Amino acid sequence: MSDFVIIGAGPAGLAAAQVLAEAGKRPVILERDDVVGGLSRTVEHRGYRFDIGGHRFFTKIPEVQDLWRDLMGDDFLVRERMSRIFYRGRMMDYPLRAMSALRTLGVVDSVRALASYVGARMRPGPDVSFEGWVTNRFGRRLYEHFFKTYTEKVWGMPCTEMSPDWAAQRIKSLTLWGAIRDALIPKRTSEHTTLLKQFDYPRLGPGMLYERQAQRILEAGGRILTGRCVTGLKLEGGRVTGVSIDGPDGSEELEVEGIVSTMPLGELVAAMGGDVSLGAREAAGTLRQRSFLTAGLVVDSADPFPDQWIYIHEPDVRVGRVQNYRNWSPAMVPDEAKAAVGCEYFCWVGDDLWSAPDDEIIELAKTEMDQLGLIAGEAVVDGIVVRMADAYPVYDPGYREHVATIRGALSGISNLEVAGRGGMHRYNNMDHSIMTGWLAARNLLGESHDAWSVNADEDYLETK
Repeated sequence: MSDFVIIGAGPAGLAAAQVLAEAGKRPVILERDDVVGGLSRTVEHRGYRFDIGGHRFFTKIPEVQDLWRDLMGDDFLVRERMSRIFYRGRMMDYPLRAMSALRTLGVVDSVRALASYVGARMRPGPDVSFEGWVTNRFGRRLYEHFFKTYTEKVWGMPCTEMSPDWAAQRIKSLTLWGAIRDALIPKRTSEHTTLLKQFDYPRLGPGMLYERQAQRILEAGGRILTGRCVTGLKLEGGRVTGVSIDGPDGSEELEVEGIVSTMPLGELVAAMGGDVSLGAREAAGTLRQRSFLTAGLVVDSADPFPDQWIYIHEPDVRVGRVQNYRNWSPAMVPDEAKAAVGCEYFCWVGDDLWSAPDDEIIELAKTEMDQLGLIAGEAVVDGIVVRMADAYPVYDPGYREHVATIRGALSGISNLEVAGRGGMHRYNNMDHSIMTGWLAARNLLGESHDAWSVNADEDYLETK
């Protein structure tokens, strides 16, 4: 019996499976990990819950909002945002507040930053890299203060080697004057979602929402097989006819009627072997994904800092972002006298951070929290390390052309759709990933949609 196969149980994969299940099909989800939610999972450790990444729920897509509210009901909390930047040993409010910025930069540096901005706007250079794009729009001093260090931590490469597409997608409509206007005249909402001051959040973290969605799929007749790695795809006559997988019981093969892949685009092409062109295989080999790990700390302190998250712009520590999960939802922490804190480190699979033993990672997090003055090292009483491979598609020079080559090769496969962040090598947020999953599934049911058009309004994004 042939199946509709979904590779990956993240937001896009679950969305696709729910559409197929509700259409009377019997989708089979293949998930390599042992939990659903993908990059939006919640990990539990001795009753403490850690949101791996920190996920705000906000969307301009009504259908996505309806889905979230239907799944969560009264367990969907409205949260007031509190986030800051740690810079030069001091905290700066983010979204920007004028006095906070002035205190951190100082009057002289603020004037110099403004002069740098004016100079860049009068004499812009070429937009050939992330550095060039940001410098042209904010000036070199603001670029070096607020973009360079954190961006290079996230991506593990100089900003001069990053495609300007990253800046164009993530901060296109964020302007200096817009940020200053929001700082001087605060509003509940902002035209740019980076500056949003309120958002929704599941009571027990994002994993709670996706676990409920998975249950809906199971009740509708779908299957979710965890611990399954896709090792190969079989193509015949311009269609995928089979999927080879490795799982707890060894290797097996499923017959395929239609397939939605959310696995990394390069890995999908590699799984097809010689059934796709050499050009597509070569392009796939160039695509990279940045990974990260979270050191989840249990702290003997009720509330070490008031933020939900803090961006760490200090170059002398490796931690990039810190989460305080009680301030996302109090239900994430079972003991009112303790806190659950996540220290996020960006890395490559196989590098020194990724390969370090868990106890060394936890010790590094304790040391750096103490060094930054956020948490005393001796206050950490427990910890867990969670590694997330292939989290962020890398926008390096040439990636756009390589993705286009692969898209061209896959366009001739009639029953294959790609969706989600990894599946499209595109930095989608949750709502955009969900929408691509929906459209991919509807295409398999005979409709005609362009999932690649989702996220075309590049000013609508949630991430700093």
